[in-house]
Amino acid sequence: MAGIGKRMRPHTLTTPKPLLHVAGKPIVERLVEVLAHLCEEPITEIAFVIGDFGPEVEKKLRDVGKKYADTVHICYQKQALGTAHAVHMAKQCLDGPVIVAFSDTLFEANFSLDKEADGVIWVKQIEDPSQFGVVKLNENNQITGFVEKPQEFVSDLAIIGAYYFKEGQDLRAEIEYLIDNNITKSSEYQLTDALIALQNKGQVFLPGKVDAWMDFGNKNVFVQSVSEILQRWEVPSKEYVIDNASTIIPPVYIGQGVKIEKSTLGPNVSIEEKSTIVNSIISDTVIKKESELINVNLKNSMIGNYVHIDGNQKPSEVSVGDFNHIFIDD
Repeated sequence: MAGIGKRMRPHTLTTPKPLLHVAGKPIVERLVEVLAHLCEEPITEIAFVIGDFGPEVEKKLRDVGKKYADTVHICYQKQALGTAHAVHMAKQCLDGPVIVAFSDTLFEANFSLDKEADGVIWVKQIEDPSQFGVVKLNENNQITGFVEKPQEFVSDLAIIGAYYFKEGQDLRAEIEYLIDNNITKSSEYQLTDALIALQNKGQVFLPGKVDAWMDFGNKNVFVQSVSEILQRWEVPSKEYVIDNASTIIPPVYIGQGVKIEKSTLGPNVSIEEKSTIVNSIISDTVIKKESELINVNLKNSMIGNYVHIDGNQKPSEVSVGDFNHIFIDD
């Protein structure tokens, strides 16, 4: 999670993308929950690979990690030198059974992790695979190859950014070979090259097919993914205050201490703690904590922390970063 989240600006100017909240919890915590469920046994260590995020963020990550593991490592990738390089920053944890996951994605899966396989690569069947890395399978449901952004159809199984390795030390050795021999693509060390090397040495990888895949790469897909989470998962609201003149259209998540007056919320709205909504109509929108929205009519929007908007009730689609005050005249 060492990237700076450029495509999610302005929301990542103050918060690293994996710590943006999704219905009451950071993305990265929801990801750890999913992975812990698939493991079916206790996690012993968690390593977060980050950039220079500062002590406050590191504390938040340690608090998340300690809910699921006794040992939490904070590892640093100071240069963006590729996915394999990022994984190598946590090399002290690459020993025995290991899961590697990119923290700007969530998924829903109902299978049990095959601990006897050399490795499992999570994939999702998609309509247009041309913008993703994909896997090819043989008749035995084994992965036989990897193709990056195929312009001609070879497979519709996109790699979603989560991997299981039975022997993490083998992965570490292949990544170190790439780095020691400066084997790069576009000046970056690629995890796919390590996977191919492991395959060439006889390791067999199986696909882990997921039912849903939620991406958080930009504002539009962030809002869509939150909507899908609200529709698919049970996300109970906290204690909030609502008057008799307001209506809630599920699914909606409402955080602790939210106040709602003369408003219609939903469907697919997530509001974090202590925000206030007055005389507004809001759907398909994410609102962070302690924001105040008055006289707005929002759809497909994302509102940061500590935002105040006094609108004119005209339909709008906006993306507003933290600490903004906006007043709209008729």
